[in-house]
Amino acid sequence: MSGAALNAMVSPWFERDRPKALSMAFNGASVGGIVFVPLWMALASGFGLAPAAFLVSVAMVVIVCPLACRVLRRQPTVAVSKALPLPRLALLRQPRFLTISLAFALGLFAQIGLFAHLIARLEPELGPGLAAGAISLITVCAVVGRTLLGAFLGEHDCRLVAAASLLMQTAGSLLLALGEGSPVLTAGCILFGLGVGNLVSLPPLIAQREFRLADVGTVVALVTAINQTVFAFAPAIFGGLRDWMGSYLVSFLVAAALQALAAAIVVSGRRFS
Repeated sequence: MSGAALNAMVSPWFERDRPKALSMAFNGASVGGIVFVPLWMALASGFGLAPAAFLVSVAMVVIVCPLACRVLRRQPTVAVSKALPLPRLALLRQPRFLTISLAFALGLFAQIGLFAHLIARLEPELGPGLAAGAISLITVCAVVGRTLLGAFLGEHDCRLVAAASLLMQTAGSLLLALGEGSPVLTAGCILFGLGVGNLVSLPPLIAQREFRLADVGTVVALVTAINQTVFAFAPAIFGGLRDWMGSYLVSFLVAAALQALAAAIVVSGRRFS
């Protein structure tokens, strides 16, 4: 589900505990990856891909539609802002918006590109089983990292927290690029994974602290749309680099460099916030 949609559904119900609530909501996707991917594989193995897809689709409609009708029709009683929202072009010109959008677009570009090729990078050294286990470890670490963020963010500077998360992923990407053997690659997966979820949950939190209530929804939607447009090209570009250079070394080093650059950009935006 889109981060903008989750933010729009969850944020109106919370103020002081908003980071924790958003972290829990975004963790649903990660938990789904842990629980339902093995279930999907078991269904596909037992019934075939087409019947498994049909069963999952029916189950989703049967479960999600009643929940949506029961829960989403309710709205909290909140003070309505009388201020008119700014036009999108006006928001796009603001340095504080640009530093959010560019930083997280670069961070997610690196993250999605690395993730798409991680199995191929790890399998020659770890084997198929351990490589798949490493992906599950990253997913678990994403849940842990996002949960810790929600619990301890409080009134801390969201931009500094975002930079720290990106630099942690930089260290993990460097280990995955240069490391050899299970211990080093596992450490790389842990460092990379702890920041995976935060790149999705932090932009709404930064926007809610730096923009007027009337503009937050538009800002989050624009950031999400720009990010998705940018990182859609990441798997193909990383694959092209791998084919050109003959290994994943350059691709993963590029990911680390982009994450470090993203950390610098998001911190630079503090003067505009």
